[in-house]
Amino acid sequence: MASSLRGEVLNLYKNLLYLGREYPKGADYFRSRLKAAFLKNKDVNDPEKIKQLIARGEFVIKELEALYFLRKYRALKQRYYSDD
Repeated sequence: MASSLRGEVLNLYKNLLYLGREYPKGADYFRSRLKAAFLKNKDVNDPEKIKQLIARGEFVIKELEALYFLRKYRALKQRYYSDD
């Protein structure tokens, strides 16, 4: 059981690293915060708590995707529509 959760945690970390490349404050800022968040919870052994943390990470992924989509939408809107 622990190995399957380990795989999920690693995939979550990789996905977040990938999404962090376009973070508005910079990739380095995002990477340092991400690493700190994962290191803070490295000693958690309870499978239920790990699942909760994974769910929270997946929520963060959805929020980041929404942020990027909204930013792209605003950029397109500014290009094609005037503020008048």
